[in-house]
Amino acid sequence: MRKNRSMERIIMVFLALSLILSIFLTAIIVNSKGSTSRLRSFASYEEVEGFVKTRIGEAYLRNTWFYFMPDTRLISPDTVFGFSSFSKEGFDYSTTNIQVSGVDEADLIKTDGRYIYTVSENTVSIVEAYPPEDMRRVSKIEINGYPIGLFVNTNRLMILKYENTPFEEDNSYYWSWGIALEVYDVKDVSSPTLTRRISVEGSYVGSRMIGNYAYIVTVNPAIRILDQGFEILVPKIFVDNVTSSIPPYKIFYSNEVENPESYTIITAVDLYAEEEGVECKAVLTGYSTNMYVSLDNMYVVMPRGIWMGGGEESTEIHRIRINGLKIECEASSEVPGRVLNQFSMDEYDGYFRIATTTGYVARFLSEATSANHVYILDSETLEIVGRLENLAPGEEIYSARFMGSRCYLVTFKKVDPLFTIDLSNPAEPRVLGKLKIPGYSDYLHPYDENHLIGVGKDTVEAEEGDFAWHQSLKISLFDVSNVTSPREIGKIIIGDRGTYSPVLTDHHAFLFDRKRNLLAIPILEAKIFREKYPNGVPPNTYGEYVFQGAYVFNISPEEGISLRGRITHLEKPEELEKSGYYFNSKYGVARILYIGNVLYTVSSGKIKANSITDLSEISEVKLN
Repeated sequence: MRKNRSMERIIMVFLALSLILSIFLTAIIVNSKGSTSRLRSFASYEEVEGFVKTRIGEAYLRNTWFYFMPDTRLISPDTVFGFSSFSKEGFDYSTTNIQVSGVDEADLIKTDGRYIYTVSENTVSIVEAYPPEDMRRVSKIEINGYPIGLFVNTNRLMILKYENTPFEEDNSYYWSWGIALEVYDVKDVSSPTLTRRISVEGSYVGSRMIGNYAYIVTVNPAIRILDQGFEILVPKIFVDNVTSSIPPYKIFYSNEVENPESYTIITAVDLYAEEEGVECKAVLTGYSTNMYVSLDNMYVVMPRGIWMGGGEESTEIHRIRINGLKIECEASSEVPGRVLNQFSMDEYDGYFRIATTTGYVARFLSEATSANHVYILDSETLEIVGRLENLAPGEEIYSARFMGSRCYLVTFKKVDPLFTIDLSNPAEPRVLGKLKIPGYSDYLHPYDENHLIGVGKDTVEAEEGDFAWHQSLKISLFDVSNVTSPREIGKIIIGDRGTYSPVLTDHHAFLFDRKRNLLAIPILEAKIFREKYPNGVPPNTYGEYVFQGAYVFNISPEEGISLRGRITHLEKPEELEKSGYYFNSKYGVARILYIGNVLYTVSSGKIKANSITDLSEISEVKLN
């Protein structure tokens, strides 16, 4: 009863504030009418507070379900373990597998062609990897916090981490869960020197590095619930022992945002500046979930509507122009549906393309409401100029890849339709062809302009409903040269149900080099021993773990896909004696890279160097 009365008091406060403050904000809101795509900044903190309170009150007046985002500072870090080709000193080496050329992505493992920088538990190790015969760790950096990822540039190392970060208020320090960025001078790799320390409140959305500049996106609550109502928060940044609030003219809003319960904060850092060299701006939004970054623009998206509890399901899009330390929050828009991941978005030839899913799949097709869509927006104004809707009703997007004037979508319910979509006329996108095969692809990667690699799962159709049981890990090679009739020209099936690869959820674990016809991914293999099931194996049966390590393949359109060999770091067989649901070992291979003709496999516990031709072991170094 007490909670109900407290909530009633809060609602009454909202209602009153909405009526009073609507007058106060008339000038702001009128300026935005008729221009739903323009982002504007505030003139004062009072305007920030008024805008947030009014929108919350309006949400209650509309009887729209509203929720307060939980304090993201308490969310435990979602750590991710991170490779394309680069040439240096006469030999090639692989770099992080990224989406956009020239736009690097943070990962827990990096190399510059001689040294490997890797996170091992709460330590960053710098390992001299080349020449491989003399591989050794030259230094390490202890991390106070939970690592998120690394960036490496010439003589610079940036470490991103979750930690309890310090902020100063009213001449006293308080501690808040947030993101810390530490920049090290590694000209002398044996003695890294800390040059900058920056902290931002909130939780991590993503990061990129373009040239000498790193961009970090975080999200932080705009509201703090109190016993009697709530208060509006102002985002803060901590740079080299100085705390400052983001000024109101650097906080942006769209008049279309319904529930501005969070700040999406964009921080730009010059890796080589020892003073200044930091810029920070914020956008009042919902809870940001994904981002896509080109060389010129950052697109941050967040779900709205049914997906978050009420109203029509849609995705809010904000475009931020980036150039060095210059951050311009310029445009905002909205499209129906929800976004799977960063590969569901792309910028090309003046247009922003996005693939979404509305509704939900169900055990029986008659109960499903899902459908899939592709929208093309003018990248400047974010106005929709073309749309392709209602693809594969009853299914949902499992993977997407935009390649120039084409889009490839994989949807799934019982079989895997691979759609080839023509985007050459932005106003009239159209399906050119589709391929239906058992299974699905969670990740699509271009082999060349006419071929795609897919990594996902094989499936068997269920007898008791309109769905399928996922089974083995499946790698496919698709020929899309005839866009009206795509073909699967190669495939390889690994293990049984329970077999897993981090590539299914993290593209940084994928290593591919076309010149070498090389594909390598970490795999945890599960096997069903059929003699244990005299009456047959039920399709939902998980296998037992039999291997963890790197699977190395030959891959080409002429020869298809074949196994070259395997590499493992596991030292004790009992590390695999678990039942197909859970695996945890510091010797689980997480990443694979190459330098010259040497293949390196990296786990939390060690790095191994093997010949890239016959996979014979050359050396190893333990990390802990």
